[in-house]
Amino acid sequence: MRLLSLGAGVQSTTLALLSVEGRLPKLDGAIFADTGWEPPSVYEHLDRLEKVLADAGIPLHRVSAGNLRRDLLDPDARYGSIPYYVRNPDGSEGMGRRQCTQVYKLAPINRRVRELLGAAPPDFRRVPKGRTAEQWIGFSADEWMRVNDRSPGYIQPTYPLIDLRMDRAACERWLTSRGWTVAKSACIGCPYHGNRQWRDLRDNRPDEWADAVAFDAAIRKGGARGLPLNGEAFLHRSRVPLSEAPIDRVTRGERQGWQPSLIDLLNEDGDPDGCSPYGCRSGLPASREAS
Repeated sequence: MRLLSLGAGVQSTTLALLSVEGRLPKLDGAIFADTGWEPPSVYEHLDRLEKVLADAGIPLHRVSAGNLRRDLLDPDARYGSIPYYVRNPDGSEGMGRRQCTQVYKLAPINRRVRELLGAAPPDFRRVPKGRTAEQWIGFSADEWMRVNDRSPGYIQPTYPLIDLRMDRAACERWLTSRGWTVAKSACIGCPYHGNRQWRDLRDNRPDEWADAVAFDAAIRKGGARGLPLNGEAFLHRSRVPLSEAPIDRVTRGERQGWQPSLIDLLNEDGDPDGCSPYGCRSGLPASREAS
């Protein structure tokens, strides 16, 4: 069984369409994990892609573990913490734990894989002996260093874009030639957004910007579960309220024509991995655990 882990971003969309065109073997299905807080553009893209896949006889499975935004603010809901930026009372800085990917993406994807492999309901926990799935993961050729072996025994991860030597730029060119424009897939209020993405929300998607600003204010003490933070939590790496964050700041490298540093690139473009469940670098190292 061949299954695509579909994040609805550039690389995974490329894999889906390569299968549709016959340049790669036919998929038995694609699985999209919905956090409930994706931008409307992602859902619109997914609807279009679903029709193309269906015409090729490839089912799209939409799975979900709940609504991430709602669960983070609901004291009675089970949720996975997001990697918000923390300023502690003594002035030190840290980050919240990143559990959202495991809870809202990996877990529901793996559950559906087990179900498709014949695991018994209602929990679909145990896959019959000898059954495995070949899972396509959209790492491109420029991301070979992100490959890891952290997969359950019933999944055999494969990386067709690496085999094809297609990097992200090649994927973008290939998609453009076929009339597809695909944005980075990430939750509206993802702390890994860079200034460019925050500006896009503010300037072009005011409803999403207002949603993110309201959520940022609501998590100041770390969310609704457990003990409140001693410090304060923020969505922007500057650790000030999102509505006041310096998202228009020009980096020193841009201002003086120098080669931008890694910090400059992260500030402007955000985490280059976006929200991939399979190869997150989890942002910059924190100087101290959030207290």
